[in-house]
Amino acid sequence: MRPGYISGMGGLTYSQSGVDTSHAASETSALAKILAQTVAFRQGVGEPVFDNGYYASALRLTDDLALGICTDGVGSKILVAERVGKYDTIGIDCIAMNVNDLICIGAEPICLVDYMGVEQLQPGRMEEVARGLYEGARQARISIPGGETAQLPEVIKGHKPGEGLDLVGTAVGIAPVKRLNEGSSVAPGDVVLAVAASGVHSNGFTLARRALFGAGGFDVDTHRPELGRTVGEELLEPTRIYVKEAMALFESGVPWKAMCHITGDGLLNLTRVRAAVGWEIDKVPAAPPIFDLIQKSGSVDVAEMYRVFNMGIGLCIVVAPEHVDQVHAALESVQSNAIVIGRATAESPGTVSLPQLGLKGAGTAFAKA
Repeated sequence: MRPGYISGMGGLTYSQSGVDTSHAASETSALAKILAQTVAFRQGVGEPVFDNGYYASALRLTDDLALGICTDGVGSKILVAERVGKYDTIGIDCIAMNVNDLICIGAEPICLVDYMGVEQLQPGRMEEVARGLYEGARQARISIPGGETAQLPEVIKGHKPGEGLDLVGTAVGIAPVKRLNEGSSVAPGDVVLAVAASGVHSNGFTLARRALFGAGGFDVDTHRPELGRTVGEELLEPTRIYVKEAMALFESGVPWKAMCHITGDGLLNLTRVRAAVGWEIDKVPAAPPIFDLIQKSGSVDVAEMYRVFNMGIGLCIVVAPEHVDQVHAALESVQSNAIVIGRATAESPGTVSLPQLGLKGAGTAFAKA
C-alpha cells in the first residue's frame, strides 16, 4: 500500500456525498436500448459507424469520411467557481471534457456549441465564462460558431441564491473512416502509456467538495503548503486538453491501438476498450498532493479514490511494445510526454488490476484484490 493512503476505514464515499452510481449502469442501459432503435431512422449519410457507448459517436458522411460527435458538461466543479467567484476557467473544462472524448475515436475536433443555463443573469459573469471558452477553443484549435443561454430560476440552483449556473457543450470532429478506433485490435502484451492530468479535472467534485469543505473544514481561500496555493485555486485548475498529443500521434502515423480519456471511474475507463483483454497497471505513478488531501480529509478508502478520480492520469494510449518509442517521439514533438504504466493481459478480461495498491476493479468499482 502506498504511504499516505488509507485502506478499509469506511470513510466518505461518492454515494454518501450524494452521487449514487449503484443503479447508473442499468438506467443508462435502459436509455441506450431505446435510443439505439433510432438508428433505423437514418441510413446512408449520417448512419452510425459503431454502436453507442464508447467515448464519442461516429457518423458516416462518405465512404472515406466520418463525423464524430459527443456532449458533456463541467458538473459540480461549477460550485467551486461560485464559491471562489471566478468563472474564467470553467469554459476550458467544458471544451476539454468534450474534445478529449472525441480524440479517443480518432477524430480531430473542429467545433463546439455551448449551452449555459443560469438561475439569474449576473453582471460580467457571462463574459468571464466566454473568456474560458475562448481559451479552451484556442488550445483545442476549434471554433465556437454558436450556443444557447437560458434563464431557469426554478430549475437551476447554486451555492448562493441567484448564482446557479450549468455549462454544457456538444463537440464535433472529423476523421477518416480508416482511423476510427474503438480499441478492438488491442491484444495481450500491448503497452499502456499515461499522459499526466493537470489536477482533479472535472470529475468527482461532489466527493471532493464534501471531503475538503465538509469533513476537512477547509474553505476555498485556505492556503495549503503541499499545494503551493489555495484549495480553491487548486480545484479550479483547468482540465488538460490533449488535442495536440492526439494530433501528433495521428500525423506521425504511429499505429495506436486505443486511446482512453481518464475521467469518472478513473483507470476503469480502460475497460471501455472493445477488446477481450484485462489490464495490469503495475507502475501506478504517485498521485498529486490534492488527491492525498481529499483522501485524508474525508478518510476516503483507497479503492474509492481510484474509482472516482483520475489520480493524476488524464489520458492513456495503448500501442504494441515495438511502437512505444514512436509514441514518445510524437509527444516530444509537441512538448509533451508519457510514461509506461502497464499492459493488456489475457487474464480476467474486463478488469483492471493495480497490484501496487492491492486493488482489482471491474465495472465501476475497485475492491481489494
